[in-house]
Amino acid sequence: MANGVFNIAKGRVNAYTESVANGGLENAALVVVLLQVAQEGANLADSERLSDVLSASNVEADFTNYERKVLSDVEPPTTDHTSGVQSADIPDQVWTSAGGAQNNTLLKLLVCYTPDSVNGTDDQVVPLTYHDFPITTDGSDLLAQVNAVGFFRAV
Repeated sequence: MANGVFNIAKGRVNAYTESVANGGLENAALVVVLLQVAQEGANLADSERLSDVLSASNVEADFTNYERKVLSDVEPPTTDHTSGVQSADIPDQVWTSAGGAQNNTLLKLLVCYTPDSVNGTDDQVVPLTYHDFPITTDGSDLLAQVNAVGFFRAV
């Protein structure tokens, strides 16, 4: 297991994030999706839409109180001119009372881009990055703590 960038999003993660931050499209958003079954990195990275991810051997979480996190209020990527790095960040995510009645053993957290968070479909959602997220729900709050340098860095 590993972290990575989907091939379709290479070179574009910060542009998608900036588009959401600057209101490029009215209903554009980043979406956080959890997987309880996930392909290995190279096979996962080849998916071009969230519908491709979910039609392969990947299985989205379905624990009690699970929902995708839709983030329409994000900050634009930051640029560090000294070290030549641009970083995209999202806030830490919390699923309250995750599991309990139905639990999952999770493997991956995906950050995706949707041009239409109101009426869009998984065929329109572009997967951006995937991150190891090995945890089992048990009814307590579930925290996805984003790395202090962000979910994505372009160097």
